[in-house]
Amino acid sequence: MQQLVLDLGLAAPPSLDNFFADAGQPALAHLRAVLAQPQCPSVPSLLWGAPGSGKTHLLQAVRLALQQQGLAVGWLDASSQVLPDFDERWAAVLLDDCQHYGSAQQALAFNWCINALSPADGRPRWVLAAADRPPTDLALRADLRTRLGWGHVFQLPLLNDAERRRVLRQSANARGLCLPDELLDFMLSRYARELGGLMALLERLDGYALRTQRALTVPLLKAMLEESCET
Repeated sequence: MQQLVLDLGLAAPPSLDNFFADAGQPALAHLRAVLAQPQCPSVPSLLWGAPGSGKTHLLQAVRLALQQQGLAVGWLDASSQVLPDFDERWAAVLLDDCQHYGSAQQALAFNWCINALSPADGRPRWVLAAADRPPTDLALRADLRTRLGWGHVFQLPLLNDAERRRVLRQSANARGLCLPDELLDFMLSRYARELGGLMALLERLDGYALRTQRALTVPLLKAMLEESCET
C-alpha cells in the first residue's frame, strides 16, 4: 500500500465548526463554553484519544480562535525544538501530543502549568492538553501527569465507517464535488482510515481533478497515484 505525502496547504483551517464527530460533542461543548467566557477556567482541560480522533485539530482550532480574538497563546508539541519561558501575555497554554514529550519538554510543560494555573498576578490562564491515553496512563513525570488529570478530561472516540463516509461526503459537497459511492468505498478500503488522512486524500484528489478537468472516479485516483510514483 502506497504511503502518501500530502500537501495540506490548501485545506480549510481547523475550527470547531468543521470538527465532525458526534461522539465528541461533550468536548466540543466544553471548548466552546471556555472560548465564550471572559475568565478562563482555573483547572486544566485534557482531550485524549487514539491517533485520528481529532485532538490536534481541536487544539489548533482553539489556538486560531484565541488568536482571532487578539490573544497570545503558548504552544508546545512533541516536535517543538524551541522551548520558551512562560509568557505573562499568554491567555492560554496548549500542550499537544503530551505522550511523546521528552524530559526537557515535560519540565517546561510543568513550568507552564504552574505559571498558568497559579500565576503571580492571580489571574489563571487556560491549560488545554491532548494525549493518546487518559492522564493516569501517561508515562510522564508524576507532577505533570497529576496536573493534566486534575480538571476536565474528555475522550475523543474514533469515527466509525458510517461517520467517515458522512464527513467525506459533506466535505465533497462543500467543495461542489460529486463523490461516487465506488470511489468512497475504494478510499475507505485501500488507504489510511484516519479521518485526517482521508480528508487530505480528498483535498489532493480535488486539485488533481481540477488540473486534469476530469470527474472524481476510481480511475482518476489511480492515475493520480501512478503519476506520483513517476515523479
